[in-house]
Amino acid sequence: MMATTFADSYRGRRVFVTGHTGFKGAWLALWLSELGADVIGYALAPPTTPSLFGALGLGDRLRHVVADVRDRDRLAVEMRAANPSIVLHLAAQALVRQGYVDPHGTYETNVMGTVNVLEAARHCDSVDAVVVVTSDKCYENREGGQAFREGDPLGGRDPYSSSKGCAELISAAYAASYPSFPGLASVRAGNVIGGGDWAPDRIIPDCVRSLSVGMPLQVRNPRAVRPWQHVLEPLSGYLWLAATLATAGGDRCSGAWNFGPGEDDAERPVRWVVEEFQREWGSGEWVTPPQQDDVPYEAHLLALDTSKATRELQWRPVWDARKAVQRTASWYRGYYDAVAGSVPGPALTGECEELTLDQLHAYEADARSAGLAWARGGPGGETTHDG
Repeated sequence: MMATTFADSYRGRRVFVTGHTGFKGAWLALWLSELGADVIGYALAPPTTPSLFGALGLGDRLRHVVADVRDRDRLAVEMRAANPSIVLHLAAQALVRQGYVDPHGTYETNVMGTVNVLEAARHCDSVDAVVVVTSDKCYENREGGQAFREGDPLGGRDPYSSSKGCAELISAAYAASYPSFPGLASVRAGNVIGGGDWAPDRIIPDCVRSLSVGMPLQVRNPRAVRPWQHVLEPLSGYLWLAATLATAGGDRCSGAWNFGPGEDDAERPVRWVVEEFQREWGSGEWVTPPQQDDVPYEAHLLALDTSKATRELQWRPVWDARKAVQRTASWYRGYYDAVAGSVPGPALTGECEELTLDQLHAYEADARSAGLAWARGGPGGETTHDG
């Protein structure tokens, strides 16, 4: 049993999103709003300045609750008040290197925060589906070169990665322990890129910062290989999976899911992404800093097998890695052109919103052209029901 299209699945539906002020969360909240969902966001204040959440004026599009997933009582109260049908849990400490700096906060947020969300959902009768967002780094990575499948061992050599493995184990335990619990899935995405990310220690934001000041980019691990994808790719998977879970019999889709690049779009090294981004930008150089003895460990190779999502959800990527980099560079150029030509206020927000929605609608159009089930029924298409 699969859901109908997005157009049917989210119009008028109440969706509780944790982490909506972050990079991925802001794209997700905007998409849900465009789909006609009634969105309730629960998160800390935006983690960066600037932020995509602020640039888009998302606080005016949804109910915006500023609170911490570590606050168990507040979370339970807000979820009951929201009375949602679907819960999408994205709130997290999301940076590997920050995990080394603050392991306690990382585990508290990513582990107990997940427990708190699931407890709140378990005691909220309106909830039909819960999707817990973890990471491709949740796997035990022995650098063997294989693409990870959902049933592979979980692990993680650093606090961030192991905290995400713990979140996976927690989700599986809740699904197994509470038969009356709604459909519950965990999702593992590749390395996402896209406009509106200003987080530290991420390669695209680092590229943008170096280009903005005309300095060479410092690239720590240019040969490290990752499954790069545009942020809209995993989000389409999360939304399609959640809509399916919320249908009658959809709980058969509970469990773990990978959303990453397709088999014909092999994982790329960091160097390729940097050079492709700088080429699209029209300038830029990069250098490798001197080797240091105390550099925290980071995996060299990560790859995801998405055959389960392709086979059982009929999901597959829309944009390849090159298109993802092109769209990302285009977004940042458009954003900084708008910033340079406008003063802060409604006009700038409107320009940023138009820029972001243009990419969202282009992605939806390309998905419809590719015949993807979730995309049918959008503007210019007819709704179909998949049995």
